[in-house]
Amino acid sequence: METSLRYATNSRSLKIHAKEKFPVNSKTRLQLHGELDTGAGVPSYFCAMIRYFFHEASTNLGVGLHYDKREKLRCLVRGKKKFPVITDEVVTFNIKGRCDFDQDLVQRNAKGAAEFDWNIWKFQKDQDLRLRIGYEMFEKVPYMQIRENNWTFNTNLKGKWNVRYDL
Repeated sequence: METSLRYATNSRSLKIHAKEKFPVNSKTRLQLHGELDTGAGVPSYFCAMIRYFFHEASTNLGVGLHYDKREKLRCLVRGKKKFPVITDEVVTFNIKGRCDFDQDLVQRNAKGAAEFDWNIWKFQKDQDLRLRIGYEMFEKVPYMQIRENNWTFNTNLKGKWNVRYDL
């Protein structure tokens, strides 16, 4: 199980996030993840998703259900395609999209982004680094991510940020 501690600008408390991936076959897995709000002592959300991977095309698709304490049950569809800029995938160009719908399939929230990843393996001894620069197309805002081993820092030009520590 993957577990992390998370804190963001729009949060008043630390969140504990957990994710588990169950293989269905070589290209499909069931992914369950959720979050516990430590301030309120209740779950923030829970999500169950089937993810399908097209390894030869560096693409994945997912469909699932997302339960949020505020918005209730929503349907979710997501996808991501990775294009290597350099043959060893140290630098990649990624496009990704996501759309979730309410229970009646009427109200929808869409997100889409284009981003560059630069993975620097062995930046220092026992230290890997990833730099990500992207543009969220629906919100029309640039963002960046710096990831160093277990620490991840995300920010955008609207002043939002979050930090994550993988346990």
